Amino acid sequence: MSRTPVTVIGLGPMGRAMAGAFLDAGHPTTVFNRTPGKNDDLVRTGARRADSAAGAIAAADLVVLSLTHYEAMYELLGSATRELAGKTLVNLSSDAPSEAERAAAWAAEHGADLVAGGIMVPAALVATPEAYAFYSGPAAVVERHRTTLEVLSRVDYRGEQPGLALLWYQALLDLFMTTLASIQHASALVGSADVPAETFLPYASGLMSQLPYCMEGMAEEIDGRAYPDKGASLAMMSAGIDHIVHASEDAGIDPGLPGAVRDLYRRAIADGRREQSSTSIIEMIKNPEGKERAA
Repeated sequence: MSRTPVTVIGLGPMGRAMAGAFLDAGHPTTVFNRTPGKNDDLVRTGARRADSAAGAIAAADLVVLSLTHYEAMYELLGSATRELAGKTLVNLSSDAPSEAERAAAWAAEHGADLVAGGIMVPAALVATPEAYAFYSGPAAVVERHRTTLEVLSRVDYRGEQPGLALLWYQALLDLFMTTLASIQHASALVGSADVPAETFLPYASGLMSQLPYCMEGMAEEIDGRAYPDKGASLAMMSAGIDHIVHASEDAGIDPGLPGAVRDLYRRAIADGRREQSSTSIIEMIKNPEGKERAA
């Protein structure tokens, strides 16, 4: 059975992993990277080397981009816009949702379809059962290429609006990266008393396992914008975060991370939410300028 030809542009760790997955699945794969040498191993295993962006685009109707940001797409493809007509650009680069909206308009100007995506695993897990990616853009275009894209991961389609995939992608990275930062901050806090991270991190892992319990009912509160106190009022939680900031200052470590959370609690209390649940701080996040009082 013949496989859809694919071009992969951008050969950092993720781009190389994706190109390798397409090759392993039998797809004729063309690769291009502006830094020479990054495609040598792929060429040795069967990829076709393109010498220019124009040649890379011409080689396949499906062009997958894995770049540092969306601006790099314009830098690389700006000299090859004539070749874009009739092509599907699947941009799996990280950026703000607004950049996907801008890119979709740019692609359309040149006769191409843009599908924005965000792959939610590291390069080592591409093409494994754990892998999934968010996609957004024209539904018919995503469906046309679904089988090919499923070589990389499960396809989780979020809707027609181009920026939706990146919105989901950044939201989950927001959770991931701030959680990692908080683990590092907590490690530094106990480390101020010479507690090794090796001793502390199993306790951190145990606490993380309680998060599903802590999130029970949270969606109902957030969506309904009603925050009844169920035993952990905002006032009580605010006192707790004050203590964390104090402990950080005493330990001589940067208090900025818990300090930012403390400030959200203080604003919520000033907004009259002392007896609500701590989930109500989302109203401060959604309304940073305080222009509209929440329900």
